[in-house]
Amino acid sequence: MAETQEIFARLKKDHDRHRELLDQILATSGESDEREKLFVQLTKELKGHASAEEQALYSTMLRKPPTTDDTRHSVAEHHEIEEALNDLAATDMATGGWLTKFKTFDHDYRHHIDEEEQDHFPEFAKHLDEADMEHMRSVFEKRKKAEKAAAEVTPEKKEAAKE
Repeated sequence: MAETQEIFARLKKDHDRHRELLDQILATSGESDEREKLFVQLTKELKGHASAEEQALYSTMLRKPPTTDDTRHSVAEHHEIEEALNDLAATDMATGGWLTKFKTFDHDYRHHIDEEEQDHFPEFAKHLDEADMEHMRSVFEKRKKAEKAAAEVTPEKKEAAKE
């Protein structure tokens, strides 16, 4: 069982880093260089993490019928998170609307990672074997690095921001 916790500890470490970045962004104001820098960092971290998590963990869990529904739920939330990040990037950071959207995003993202850590990961661990763990070990870090490097802050234009 300790071996199966390895991937979950690695994912939680990322989640803890994401929580720190969320807190740091919430402590900024207006369209500051600091807010912009932190938001770019958060976006790349989240997109890289989500892609690697899907390729390592969720691709494995989709092959396990008891975890298929939870897996699909989390992957769908990843897409919602990416859309929200793109919308935030297309919104003027100097406006109160950006902060309102960011606070909603913050709440939704924290709910997502809490659900993963508290509900999904313990259930998933019951269904993993050593071959699964080897696959996840070989895929996660490599994919995260590549996905983070390729992550775009947004493919949208400011005109496409949701009101």
